[in-house]
Amino acid sequence: MKIFLDTADLSDIRWASQAGLIDGVTTNPTLLSKHAGDVDPQDVLQEICSLVDGPVSAEVVAVDADGMYGEGRELAKLADNIVVKIPMLEDGMLATRRLVADGVKVNVTLAFSSVQCLLAAKAGATYVSPFLGRLDDIGHDAMEIVREARQMFDNFGLETEILAASIRHPRHVAEAALIGADVATMPTAVLKKLLLHPLTDRGLDQFLNDWSKLVARAKVNA
Repeated sequence: MKIFLDTADLSDIRWASQAGLIDGVTTNPTLLSKHAGDVDPQDVLQEICSLVDGPVSAEVVAVDADGMYGEGRELAKLADNIVVKIPMLEDGMLATRRLVADGVKVNVTLAFSSVQCLLAAKAGATYVSPFLGRLDDIGHDAMEIVREARQMFDNFGLETEILAASIRHPRHVAEAALIGADVATMPTAVLKKLLLHPLTDRGLDQFLNDWSKLVARAKVNA
């Protein structure tokens, strides 16, 4: 399963990319508003695209088909690795088909059911993003959406990748991988938690302590 970082924070993206931890980045208007400051969002997106080799999702803000299509075409011009994020709306599906016909990769976002994922795939989306955390928040079994979408896509040979989004904790990542999600996108805090376990720290402390004792004995006996 590929791992994307869900942020527009350039320092976090630079760290994760240099560490070889991520395969791409997802952004949205909220993240850009939080991290872009006074910088033109398009400049931030271009900088992000220069920091990662993989896809970078950039979202439109229009909600009508023509507006989404026009914005999507402009976003796609920013860099070769831009993927245009389109919301799961009726007009969004129209815009998706038009963009795909033009050779633009699309990530259909804000999907909350397996049939929405199916429609996005039929429209030709490269990715579809079911939002797990938000479904969990209202008491739904978010993983069931991923499980059903995986089965549907496999049944009919659909090539759209399932991009598990709204990841809240490491268990979401593990469950998405077990079910067969192609990608999981997560904030920096969750990515860092994937690296950590208290037993790892405890084991390392023990190894280093034992090594120090060994070195000390060797010096005494030298």
